Amino acid sequence: MTVTTALPHADAIALADEQLASWLKREGCDEPPSALRTRPGQAGEAPAAPGPAERLRLGDRVLLDRDHGPLRGGPGAGHYDRRRLRTPAPHGTQQLTLTVATGAGGPTWVRLEAETHSTGSGVRTPCRVPVPELARTLLPLLDATDGPAAVHLAPRVITADQVDTLIDELCDPERRLPIVVASVPVNLPPDRWAEDVVGPLCHQLPGLATAYVLDPAARTGFNVALEYHTVYGGAVRTYLPEVDPASRYDGARHPVLARGRIEQDPRRAAGLLAREPRRLAADQPLPPSLAAVPVLRVPAPQLRRPVGPAVDPDADPAGRTAVGPTATPPGTDRAAVRAELAALAHEEQQDRAEQQARADELERVRRTLRLERRDHRERGQGREGRDARDTREGRPRSGARALTGRHCTAPNGGPSAGQHLAGRPAGRRGKPETFTELMARLGEFPLLTFTGDQKSALALDGLQRTGAGWARLAWDGLTALQEYAEAAVRGAAGGDFKQWCEHTPEGCHRFPPRKAVRGESRTVFSHAKWKRERMLPVPECVDTSRRAFMGAHLRIGGGRTAPRLHYLDDCSGSGRIYVGYIGLHLTNTRTN
Repeated sequence: MTVTTALPHADAIALADEQLASWLKREGCDEPPSALRTRPGQAGEAPAAPGPAERLRLGDRVLLDRDHGPLRGGPGAGHYDRRRLRTPAPHGTQQLTLTVATGAGGPTWVRLEAETHSTGSGVRTPCRVPVPELARTLLPLLDATDGPAAVHLAPRVITADQVDTLIDELCDPERRLPIVVASVPVNLPPDRWAEDVVGPLCHQLPGLATAYVLDPAARTGFNVALEYHTVYGGAVRTYLPEVDPASRYDGARHPVLARGRIEQDPRRAAGLLAREPRRLAADQPLPPSLAAVPVLRVPAPQLRRPVGPAVDPDADPAGRTAVGPTATPPGTDRAAVRAELAALAHEEQQDRAEQQARADELERVRRTLRLERRDHRERGQGREGRDARDTREGRPRSGARALTGRHCTAPNGGPSAGQHLAGRPAGRRGKPETFTELMARLGEFPLLTFTGDQKSALALDGLQRTGAGWARLAWDGLTALQEYAEAAVRGAAGGDFKQWCEHTPEGCHRFPPRKAVRGESRTVFSHAKWKRERMLPVPECVDTSRRAFMGAHLRIGGGRTAPRLHYLDDCSGSGRIYVGYIGLHLTNTRTN
């Protein structure tokens, strides 16, 4: 959640501390001590110097880290306060990070991040974390805004005289959050529909989107004004930022959730509705003030000898235990304290190891792509000079050789980093000519996981008479998906895979945009049997049912057979793309 507030910085963090302490008390944890952020009598001013980060232990496996100080960029850049709370979860640790940052002359930004660290695997799945209670209590107290528009908890009913205001909010260039607009079925009262249907449907949206319900008169005016972005019949539509009312093609960017889908499975419909706002919240670049917040560095736990007069441990009525470079009062069981600090040090070491492993994996992928892109450029520059030599020596012209993004040789003539990563033979290069070879080389894409049945892909080899390029085209698509995933996991993709194909960065492998399809038609989606064919396997960390609808696909052939590659983009969740099907076109209105 990323919003702004009109409250002064000190008031905003004071409210956050108050709500956080109240929640901890209800959960049976110790209340944290007050944090001194400013000099007495000068509330709202920046601290004179950065405050040391501190760690407080408030219960069994309940840790609170706090720090504050100036933003990066100098003393006049602004200041921030941050709270990070870790609590036990059934399969790991839940982490909640609250940051309040105020830039020089700018608004006060409030960002709340919730995530789950799974034990063992270290995989983060933010798409599965429920909306924290802190978000629901803070939003109305902060009078949170998104640009000029208010961010509220519950859906609001829009009347005919409020339609223009809603349209202005949709088209506002400063808007960051999606807007969910619900229509009301004919002959149903708007208030009842909003309370019974739209309210539960938007239960996962506080802080991630704002929701409105159009009454019958407002729906008519709204659809007349936005002829390419209409919503009616009890459907709900999510309007992403940068709406262009005059563009017919822009309407395809804003997903619609049909009434039948909502009534068939309200709980699943609520999850589908929240998926795009969650993805957008995770992928959007941070505002400058929040981007200038330094990395949280908590000092390692350690013991120091008591300094000064003896301190009575009963003097603190809350019975708190501060973890960090603090004095140990006489009478404390030193063996117990040492054991506690050793456990905390072990937790810190595990966290650092997991973070370093993730960073090393991303850096390894980036290094591989850099080497191969440099090789692309060098081979391209010397291509003309090599053509004649290759022809004289009886080798194929270089123009006929494949220069795919992950399958070229390194500049020194040895195998590329991608080849070492997959463990394939050094002499094997170029695109595969058959799907048998393609399936054997899927390991060369570290961020892609094939979850489907290989038989459907291998069956294509017996059909390739005139269409011998199917395997090569599928390889091109997988290469582009890998490069997109590498950028998406670090938040640099700039959109979905379709947009990546339309605006492929220089040096990356280009896949034809017309062959990349975002999703299936409404007819296919609403047909139970056809939809079931596209419910393909995924890991449990993506969906507990181990199945997910893969409407996004690549066209890797034409004609009656029309081979397709179906995939699920989960880069914002598990950090991977899952390929669930490669084979003949699945059933639709045009297939036999």
